[in-house]
Amino acid sequence: MTSFGSPPPNTTSPSPSPSPSPPTTKKQKPNPESNHNGSTAPAASSFPSSCGTLGRHLARRLAQIGVRDVFSVPGDFNLTLLDHLIAEPELNLVGCCNELNAGYAADGYARANGVGACVVTFTVGGLSVLNAIAGAYSENLPVICVVGGPNSNDYGTNRILHHTIGLPDFSQELQCFQTITCAQAVVNNLEDAHELIDTAISTALKESKPVYISISCNLPGIPHPTFAREPVPYFLAPKFSNQLGLEAAVEATAEFLNKAVKPVLVAGPKLRVAKAQKAFVELADACGYPIAVMPSAKGLVPEHHPHFIGTYWGAVSTSYCGEIVESADAYVFVGPIFNDYSSVGYSLLIKKEKSVIVQPKRVTIGNGPSLGWVFMADFLTALAKKLKKNTTAYENYRRIFVPPGIALKRENNEPLRVNILFKYIQELLGGDTAVIAETGDSWFNCQKLRLPENCGYEFQMQYGSIGWSVGATLGYAQAAKDKRVIACIGDGSFQVTAQDISTMIRCGQRSIIFLINNGGYTIEVEIHDGPYNVIKNWDYTGLVNAIHNGEGKCWTAKVCTEEQLAEAISTATGAHKDSLCFIEVLVHKDDTSKELLEWGSRVCSANSRPPNPQ
Repeated sequence: MTSFGSPPPNTTSPSPSPSPSPPTTKKQKPNPESNHNGSTAPAASSFPSSCGTLGRHLARRLAQIGVRDVFSVPGDFNLTLLDHLIAEPELNLVGCCNELNAGYAADGYARANGVGACVVTFTVGGLSVLNAIAGAYSENLPVICVVGGPNSNDYGTNRILHHTIGLPDFSQELQCFQTITCAQAVVNNLEDAHELIDTAISTALKESKPVYISISCNLPGIPHPTFAREPVPYFLAPKFSNQLGLEAAVEATAEFLNKAVKPVLVAGPKLRVAKAQKAFVELADACGYPIAVMPSAKGLVPEHHPHFIGTYWGAVSTSYCGEIVESADAYVFVGPIFNDYSSVGYSLLIKKEKSVIVQPKRVTIGNGPSLGWVFMADFLTALAKKLKKNTTAYENYRRIFVPPGIALKRENNEPLRVNILFKYIQELLGGDTAVIAETGDSWFNCQKLRLPENCGYEFQMQYGSIGWSVGATLGYAQAAKDKRVIACIGDGSFQVTAQDISTMIRCGQRSIIFLINNGGYTIEVEIHDGPYNVIKNWDYTGLVNAIHNGEGKCWTAKVCTEEQLAEAISTATGAHKDSLCFIEVLVHKDDTSKELLEWGSRVCSANSRPPNPQ
């Protein structure tokens, strides 16, 4: 039996209620309770004063599923709804500087908390948050995106409203969200509001994807009998593997792997959505194979495991990891995503006939059988009992492994190098920290960090939206208050979303942000250079000081040598350990990781392939 979120403190365990129906979008229609002239909403006196309201129901539902912070930007269509969210004692409304950052914050919050939520206004807000919701969809994150919609009386009329593109059709926003959410609900009628809201939220939890809920601006405060009682907490029926399929998949996989001489185990990013991390470790303990992670799975597998060998990323893998994986005669990829980025421009030396591909609901063995409705966690747990222990590949890894060399000697006051910066970041990490890596060279440098037990790690590889990390840091830190977030952000990315440093200060967060100032979009430079990759340099510490403006706890430093860096980190972890610490690190524009240089050239080659002859 699986349940989601936490019931209210004074609530007993819920009785099972029927599973929600499939996601539905109701046709937009005028409110039947409105007066004939369409100008007024139903009077509150139509229903007993003891009836609950839509606004309170939504607030209680969010609290029930475990949301404690809702990221929002006010607009005239959502103001009444925000009043109801504020009135809920278990919710904290976090006002963001813009909708894009509110969506990124809900994304980061969902990574740490399991589910996130944001509230924006109609169309101008909805289309602004769209990019962040698309990113959450790509990463399988349940984010409840709520939009304050037009007055219910305006649906089905020929009226033109503000915040629209000037047409009486209000569906543009809905159409945009249909491709990047797993369910959509347009709530413009109190009669079916309860059903639509509950179906959308439960679908987000079941599918682990974002959903879109539009709520007419005149409905949140009107009592209605369907909201008369406290919402009954969700009961989402557990899913079970096809037992015959599971047995067949385990038998075929065990036969395949037990014949191999040097098999390896590789974790992919879909481990998270399948909730199979624990089962993966069970399998790793049982089989003795070396464990690698795909880059976007970093943080999902314990790196203190005795058989962990690093990141498998083709030509830019962790030292000696790529050689072990690609020379194996069998490899198990658990929850992989093979795209042009993770495959380094389609250059992985992996053969299908040697692979077992385990997806959340399907297992494919080499060129042989492919079995569906076999759930990843069930499969890994069952397979662990059938595999013979085989440590050959791990012993090969230990045989060829050479520890990292000693850093080059430096002169006093020598300009700071990026590899020195990350040596210091490595020393900061512990079980009470989490790393957020922005798109760019931070991807590659952060991959080299060895994560201690319980150290969090997040980055957005599939969608790769620059600027994501500022909002994600805000959201993650708000959810994981027991961890100090260490964010590594390039100057180009920071310029996209810098404003919500303001919100971090207002929330009293104590993250450490390393702003790596190398004068441009370095990741784009290594793929294809041009004058468009050079950006206007800012006084970044001056900007953050201006945002701070003497309110709240914030400390900044600008460093360009190792001595200055060491002193700044000492202050950030000492005198200002309870402050938001912003450290601008000035480095040479060409000081990039060798992995980015290799990766960039291969991705450039993939991007520039000529058209196939017609």
